[in-house]
Amino acid sequence: MASQEWLEKDFYAILGVPQDASKKDIERAYRKLARELHPDHNPDPAAEERFKGISEAYSVLHDDKARKEYDQIQLMKSGRGGFGGMPGGGGVNLEDLFANSGGSGGFSDLFGGLFGGGGGGAHRRRSGAQRGNDLRTHITLDFADAVKGTTTELRMRAPGECETCHGSGAKPGTAPSTCPRCNGRGLVTENQGAFSFAQPCPECEGTGTVVTDPCADCGGTGATTKDRVITVRVPVGIGDGQSIRLAGRGAPGERGGPAGDLLVKVAVRTHPLFARDGDNVTVRLPVSFPEAAMGAKVKVPTLDGPVTLKIPEGTPTGRVLRVKGRGVPGKGDLLVTVDVEVPQVLSPEAREALEKYAAASPAADRSKLEELTGQ
Repeated sequence: MASQEWLEKDFYAILGVPQDASKKDIERAYRKLARELHPDHNPDPAAEERFKGISEAYSVLHDDKARKEYDQIQLMKSGRGGFGGMPGGGGVNLEDLFANSGGSGGFSDLFGGLFGGGGGGAHRRRSGAQRGNDLRTHITLDFADAVKGTTTELRMRAPGECETCHGSGAKPGTAPSTCPRCNGRGLVTENQGAFSFAQPCPECEGTGTVVTDPCADCGGTGATTKDRVITVRVPVGIGDGQSIRLAGRGAPGERGGPAGDLLVKVAVRTHPLFARDGDNVTVRLPVSFPEAAMGAKVKVPTLDGPVTLKIPEGTPTGRVLRVKGRGVPGKGDLLVTVDVEVPQVLSPEAREALEKYAAASPAADRSKLEELTGQ
């Protein structure tokens, strides 16, 4: 973005290139100087300052749009852009020069992009309407509410539109008046050598209006801090750390401007059984060795009540089975990870039965281990 500081700097001289230098020449000159002046190679403080200067020059001249704006500023500075050599030898007030040029925005609309702002922003300043600030808060949700979505009430103490003046800042029966210093433009000019630059009016802070008879309840700000109850609709599947934007529920605007937004950051409580994997809900299911070996039908908990899940024969521990449609509604499934439990204590009867099983069943195949290790 163009800056008033560009008037004082000759970026071409800083890089040591002519004004008609190509992008390749500019890049070549920058790289050569950067190698010489980079703080990692040149500890001289003066070299560090020069490195900052060439970096700024390169960032402007290597960008086609920024370079064009810079060149236009330099043309006006030298008087070759159509604004120099005017009679009287005095400073050239560009704001006055274009204030009656026939356009709706005057200098700010014609050169707003050149000096860091568009005509639309200047128009908003003159009209006095300003958008309110965004506000931030947070809520904590239960795991199931975050998965399935919910509606909750948020209680907060924050700025809101003054109910007495309805946000105008003026005493009921009165209205804001045009700022006498800037005549409602929201801008005043400041002389800088041969030029005058527009800056926000300090009297009205760029709004273009002043409140001469302020509202007693809000002191002319148009807003009061009060307790607010806001209904928040939480979408299905929201994740921990994500935010919900409530348009128009932030701080009220000034002079009739729109309110800002309210950003609600969500924290999700952990669940003793369930977790999330994207849109899927996960759970670990303990099964006995006979159930895993011979297969079984077991009940599995879900967020909507238990379902029956078939465990195939020979299911190993760690295998993941899927229950369709039991994750985030309309999006995900329930992923069931099987944990085959090994009993810590055996009764005499169970030990006898297990010994018979061990005698009747084949031993575990460890041939691959022997093949790879030779042991």
